[in-house]
Amino acid sequence: MPITEVRKDPGTLTLTVIAEYPVPVRRVWDAYCDPRQLEKFWGPPEWPATFTRHDMTQGGRSDYRMTGPQGESSHGYWEFLLVEAPRRFEVIDGFAHPDGSPNVELPTTRMSVGFEPIGEGSRVTTVSTFNSLDELEELVRMGMEEGLRTAMAQIDAVVADLSSFAAGNAVQAQILGDTQVRTGRVIRGDLTDVWRAHHDPDIMKRWLLGPDGWTMPVCEVAVAVGERYRYEWENDAGNRFGFTGELLASSPPRRAVTTEILIGGEAPVTVNEMTLTPVDGGTLLVIVITYPSAEARDAILGTGMVDGMETSYSRLESLLPEITQTKSSGSLPTR
Repeated sequence: MPITEVRKDPGTLTLTVIAEYPVPVRRVWDAYCDPRQLEKFWGPPEWPATFTRHDMTQGGRSDYRMTGPQGESSHGYWEFLLVEAPRRFEVIDGFAHPDGSPNVELPTTRMSVGFEPIGEGSRVTTVSTFNSLDELEELVRMGMEEGLRTAMAQIDAVVADLSSFAAGNAVQAQILGDTQVRTGRVIRGDLTDVWRAHHDPDIMKRWLLGPDGWTMPVCEVAVAVGERYRYEWENDAGNRFGFTGELLASSPPRRAVTTEILIGGEAPVTVNEMTLTPVDGGTLLVIVITYPSAEARDAILGTGMVDGMETSYSRLESLLPEITQTKSSGSLPTR
């Protein structure tokens, strides 16, 4: 059991949980950065968590739900007040309605999570600060203390798994619900270079191609919120297709949200949220895709979308050293 101390202090309105793990600090930090890993320990086994957004940067936000054994759900959110990788982060932790809006009828807490090395391992100290003694007692009655104990205990198995989330692994796709899919991959490259590779037309034309044999003759990038983008591909056989959409939100170099629709087709409009997070070994790229229905979700997944993404990301990884070398000049030679 990694938990070494649990301390409830009515005088300071705090609940402190301290746990120790036999792995470096960076490994534990990355488990919090990656929603695929965070879901494996945040919340008790009977109420597993699903993160539909996880933007771990100062001013960012996470949205999650916990699903009970009978299918019931409880929604929550984190608002990131401070992120100092890999030492600590602080969030406002609150309850939410199913649409993600804060449930102001229930209390919030300020949660600070600190990471420090101890010998060859690490110590994680989680301090939850409450607004009043009544709220502290209410949340403890609701199971918060036991929930934190369970979460800390489950991290052991997650951080011991070094291979499942390693840099360079193929794209993983997870169904988050009837209308959402999350894809994730660690790209072996710097955060700013990966962002640039998604927004520089000359670079995009060299990697965002899917299977071999395709080119990208049209690459019009949206830079400001409200602008539209247009991407088109063609092959030697004369086949051609493309996508267009609007940039809904952008926080360079971390997050971009766009709509997407097939040009000239009857495919549904999707909303794609891309989040980039620095982790050991590179940059974690996560895309949450929201479809209008489960049928639309399954139809698009059935096109081989994930395999095409992996082919493109593998190509991007091979290109990133060149992007890094040419960063100072601001140009990338075309081929």
